[in-house]
Amino acid sequence: MYISLNERGDAEQPSEATAQVKRRVSSVVITLGIVSMLTDVSSESVAAILPLYITSAMGLSTIAYGFIDGLYQGVSAVVRIGGGWASDRADQPKWIAFFGYGISALAKVWLLFAGGFAMIIAVVTVDRLGKGVRTAPRDALITASSDPSNLGRSFGVHRMLDTIGAAVGPLLAFVILYFIPTGYTTVFVVSLAFAIVGVILLGLLVPNRRPRSERAAASSEPRRPFRWRNLNDPRLRRLMLAAGVLGLLTVGDGFIYLVLQARGSFAAQWFPLLYVGTNVAFFVFAVPLGRLADRFGRVRIFVIGHGALLSAYALTALPVGGATITILCMVLLGFFYAATDGVLAALAAQFSPPGNTASGIAATQTVVAVARLIASTGFGVLWFAIGRVDAMLIVAAVLALAIPAVVVILRPLLTVAKTA
Repeated sequence: MYISLNERGDAEQPSEATAQVKRRVSSVVITLGIVSMLTDVSSESVAAILPLYITSAMGLSTIAYGFIDGLYQGVSAVVRIGGGWASDRADQPKWIAFFGYGISALAKVWLLFAGGFAMIIAVVTVDRLGKGVRTAPRDALITASSDPSNLGRSFGVHRMLDTIGAAVGPLLAFVILYFIPTGYTTVFVVSLAFAIVGVILLGLLVPNRRPRSERAAASSEPRRPFRWRNLNDPRLRRLMLAAGVLGLLTVGDGFIYLVLQARGSFAAQWFPLLYVGTNVAFFVFAVPLGRLADRFGRVRIFVIGHGALLSAYALTALPVGGATITILCMVLLGFFYAATDGVLAALAAQFSPPGNTASGIAATQTVVAVARLIASTGFGVLWFAIGRVDAMLIVAAVLALAIPAVVVILRPLLTVAKTA
């Protein structure tokens, strides 16, 4: 075995070992991924049956579903910044995240007794509030536990594990309803069990990182107090503007699936499994796209992901149906989420000042959440007013115009080091 020496005669082996360590994904990220996986089994098993439960079992209109889907997508925005602020202010991201996971688990208990439209709204609201509290502190833990050059991959691994749960949840719901056609309560009980296990694992296995204190200790600088004005970075503002514009044109997956269901028997027969297909594609693409984002630029991958979303809209609007169109839509949606979800969090962390990571991530995610709330509610009204196909065509056309505009907005960020 030969060990090369540098000019000073030192072996280069340690530096190679150090580089190898940097490429590894932290065990904290893996554990958080498992917690998210269990929680997503819980959440997505309910989300998968929600369109049918609301429009069929409860007999409500697409406007009602659009409102609830908008809540599901966007109500977390009410407290998302608060969760990030509390995490940065207290320097306790684990316990803020734990609180959020706990609220969502309690919502699943309430779901067992929900019997009307108002109760469903209340349960969805509480569950999404819990998600809003936990998301930014959890992502701050991932950032604090990862090497900056490996951040895209770390988020990709976390989202991959998270997506396994998002695929298993709808599959469980499908199996339950296959054997018990009216077994919605059974789905809710299973959902509660997975939520409780996730909360327990978070509390027992995930160490509490204190990013601000750790950074101050490592740099021998005094710990800087949290200030909102620290987020006034032009790069972060550009990112939030671009993400908000695109979020206004991101309708809920449930609408796409309902269009596909009306178009052909394949999507109608396998409706709950459409979520599984999308999440399997997300799972497949998450880590490779995270690596590509670290290597070739996170902004580029983020924009390309919305190109995939545009393609899914176009396929949905075609006057044809069948298995091929449905599967292509699921793959494109999975690619879209893999190219944008973790990548956006990595970008927000990259452009957030030290000690303000959770708040920067939360602010960006809040913009997206509010935009998607408006998008889902507006699309439900548009569908009701002009029909599903014309509504989808309008959204696709506007998105096609918005993507080049977003490229212009984000162009200055392309010159920033990919893994700064």
